[in-house]
Amino acid sequence: MTINKSRREFLEEATAIGTGLCASSLLLGNSNFFKTLYAEENTLLRSRVILAKDRKFINANGRADTNVISMAIDSALLKITGSENPMVAWSRLFNKNDIVGIKLNCLAGKRFSPHTEIVEAIINGIKSAGVRESNIVIFERFNRELEDAGFNIRRSNNGFKCFGTDDLPSGGYTSKPLIIGSIGSCFSKIASSFCTAIVNVPILKDHDLAGVSIGMKNFFGIIHNPNKYHDSNCDPYVADLNSHPFIKDKLRLIVCDALKAQYHGGPAFKPQWSWDFQGMLIGTDPVALDRVGAQIIEKKRKEVNMPSLKEAGREPKYIETAANLGIGVDDPSLIDVIAI
Repeated sequence: MTINKSRREFLEEATAIGTGLCASSLLLGNSNFFKTLYAEENTLLRSRVILAKDRKFINANGRADTNVISMAIDSALLKITGSENPMVAWSRLFNKNDIVGIKLNCLAGKRFSPHTEIVEAIINGIKSAGVRESNIVIFERFNRELEDAGFNIRRSNNGFKCFGTDDLPSGGYTSKPLIIGSIGSCFSKIASSFCTAIVNVPILKDHDLAGVSIGMKNFFGIIHNPNKYHDSNCDPYVADLNSHPFIKDKLRLIVCDALKAQYHGGPAFKPQWSWDFQGMLIGTDPVALDRVGAQIIEKKRKEVNMPSLKEAGREPKYIETAANLGIGVDDPSLIDVIAI
């Protein structure tokens, strides 16, 4: 007979495990390790962003195809890690004792949130690294956001979990604000003490204040007061937030869902300004991935005769600020965009 533990018991147990494993697991998964893989002889660090595009990501029935998506993500990780097979590639990002949080972006509802099939492919990959399924949690700010996006709330200790920060005891956030740079916020306990590793699964879209909302801005969803940090095109707030150890030291992988993308009117879904990009952006460097994503949006805006984001008064300046903080690579000449 299987006895399911309460959410509080599971959180306490996982937190205790995560505290003991943090140092060793981060040595295996820190994104800075992957950046050093691509250092050139002149010591300038390079980053790789994989652009996966395939019409077969969406099948004849109009649904995303988990198998095709899985193969694309596996192929991307081979390129990123230089591994000989997908299992080894996933094992270079995660170890069997990790507790992995998968941060989604479900703000815009089912029509413009991460596809469940992409999340399923990520879970299968993490499991191939030896991580127990019960050590994987899909999360967002609120249960209702997950449910609106088509994800079922799962609290049982059997299989992966799926719930919002609001589902945790005592409100789900750290009891006191934590200060880093311009940010003073309470952090979701899922990110602060529950997980030893994080996979970021954003959407490729425009943002009416920040310019773009891709990977780094998605972490506004782990603090209690994101509404306070939208002045000056969210700069330096997004960058400062991503410099926090809860993010910088735990982020192992970004898989940006760009099967459908939006070049204007975000962050809410505006179908008149969206298009079927039929792709994913995959990487371990959050700055490089956001820069590549912003370039894709800028290119689309130019194609439809819209002003650039800078001309529109909302240049995503926080990307450069994040690079200056050492979070990742911003210089396009140092980013290898690899199409698969």
